[in-house]
Amino acid sequence: MMQLCRESRLLCVAGATHVMLFRFDKQESQHEVVALEIQIIYEVYDDLDSPDYEYSRPFLGAVHQQQSGSLGSYSSSASDSTKEYSTALKVKPSQRRWNPGFQPDIVCLLAWIDNEHPGNVTSICVNSSYGLMAFGNESGLAVVDIIQKICLLNIGTPDLYGSMDPYQRAPRSPRGKRPQPLDANNTGQIFTDECKSPTSDQIEAASPSPSPKQKKQHPHPELKRTKSQAASRKIQKAQSNASLEDNNGGDKNDGSSFSRSRSSSMSSLENVSKEAIQCLKFSDSYTRKTDSYTCPCLWVGTSLGSVLVIVLNLPSQEQRNFQPVIVSPSGTIFRLKGAILTMSFLDCNGVLVPDASVQWEDKSKLKIDPRDAQAQKTNAGINYKKVSPTTVLEVSDRQFAIICSEKQARVMSLPSQTCAYKVKITETSFVVKSEIVSIKDSVCLACYVANGRIVTFSLPSLKPLMDAPFQPLTEIRVARTFCFSNNGHAMYLCTPTELQKVTYSAEMRQNLNEMLGDLFLPCETPEAPKQGFFKNLFGGGSVTVDREELFGETSGKAAKGMAKFIAGSGGMHHLTAQSTSVGGEVARTKQLFHERGEKLEGLEDRTQQMTAQAESYSQVAHQLMLKYKDKKWYQF
Repeated sequence: MMQLCRESRLLCVAGATHVMLFRFDKQESQHEVVALEIQIIYEVYDDLDSPDYEYSRPFLGAVHQQQSGSLGSYSSSASDSTKEYSTALKVKPSQRRWNPGFQPDIVCLLAWIDNEHPGNVTSICVNSSYGLMAFGNESGLAVVDIIQKICLLNIGTPDLYGSMDPYQRAPRSPRGKRPQPLDANNTGQIFTDECKSPTSDQIEAASPSPSPKQKKQHPHPELKRTKSQAASRKIQKAQSNASLEDNNGGDKNDGSSFSRSRSSSMSSLENVSKEAIQCLKFSDSYTRKTDSYTCPCLWVGTSLGSVLVIVLNLPSQEQRNFQPVIVSPSGTIFRLKGAILTMSFLDCNGVLVPDASVQWEDKSKLKIDPRDAQAQKTNAGINYKKVSPTTVLEVSDRQFAIICSEKQARVMSLPSQTCAYKVKITETSFVVKSEIVSIKDSVCLACYVANGRIVTFSLPSLKPLMDAPFQPLTEIRVARTFCFSNNGHAMYLCTPTELQKVTYSAEMRQNLNEMLGDLFLPCETPEAPKQGFFKNLFGGGSVTVDREELFGETSGKAAKGMAKFIAGSGGMHHLTAQSTSVGGEVARTKQLFHERGEKLEGLEDRTQQMTAQAESYSQVAHQLMLKYKDKKWYQF
């Protein structure tokens, strides 16, 4: 689970039982990562008639805030010294050198008590303008000050309701250090398929009873929760004007009283043991009906369809680094059917209210005066808003709160907290993912339903715009990774190594062929560095010479005596005729060579004959000379 603030470049990453905050820095830095151990555990113990049971006495005390001074911050863990506290991860306390990029700043670790899992992190949210980070798990909520690096609030979900809790919390038997085997007749969990609604896992029955050798010890009177008339009065208080029912009472069953239990061991959702935090949203909005001005607050959505508002009292910018942030529940509760998936806000004109954020600044630049920085932030409109007439909006600037759950969506008008528009998205299925997105200078609500439909609604009127078939939910991977984006985009992880992108915009579909691109961006080949003279002289290695460098345009002006190719006229027929004529001439020349050779052979024969005749003549003449050599003239 990740969340990235693009303006301030804050990255929040959540694991199973830990949350990490990263800050972006262009330079290498050396600092120590702050580790915060947070306990979010809520346990309710009920009286049993048997005198053989003994329970450890829980204590609901205030959290040590390290001079934070926050209000309404409670710890749900017991203060028994015999309990063992541990964390799944360890953070090295020493300083380290971090490379440029996203560098870790804060690590929040959920504590294990007596080897009991604290619950997985289910939602995270970070706001750079407030300097706060919030995350929730299966048991409660935690708010962390990322500027002072302290925990402001760690509280169980039932404590967020206060006296407005509409549910009877099921008692849980205390667990030992070693897990006990489950009895076949009394199971303590509800097993569901992967593709069912996530809210079906929120109902749990009582755990197996402890050993009867222990003695009974009554819990503290302030922590005792029984099914009495006081609980009925709490339910009646929850169904007040702050809930989502109409004033006429025509939609009471749809808004607050509903049953979604799938277990035979539970007859109603009015008796629950766990309520996870499903959605978190920081915003400047109205918290009560009587508010005339907006103030920073945190909206919390739970797995049972409740939306609670927490007020954030932020100090001024000059005192932000050392003055505490006051965190307190406001008491405002909205209730829908199904787990809360998304929340957002619109102004009176129906324009989406963006999240407040601080622009990222490079630390390598020269530091400016803090007064100038404050003036720049004030002019940019990112100054902190407090409950005072000088720095907040007027009452005429109304707001609309968009709340979407697994079953329905509501548009609440603030600060009157009346339901302006509502729609029932599905009855037989549930919504897997929903987002408020922007399409063509307008906003709409996009929902992916588990039965394989993608539906969109206009805002704030919630009129249906599209209901198109997509694909049924068959893998839990799709449910966890599916997300909507602006301009009609959606994406999910179809396989462990492949991303699938879809669109629900007609204009995007028409231009889809022109938008297809490559996985990698093409870039020019960088030029090789030039080698020095001595390296070329004494290198001795082979040097690759480019053809363009020798004969191309970069080689310079060609010499005058260099042959130059001149393209002639004619095509293949002309070339064929020329090649045929050249072939005939070559054959004729070859024949002449043969004839000349024969003539030369005849001439050679005649020359040999003449040579032989000349030799015979020479011999005859010699003999004749010898015959008449010694004779005188008178001897004839």
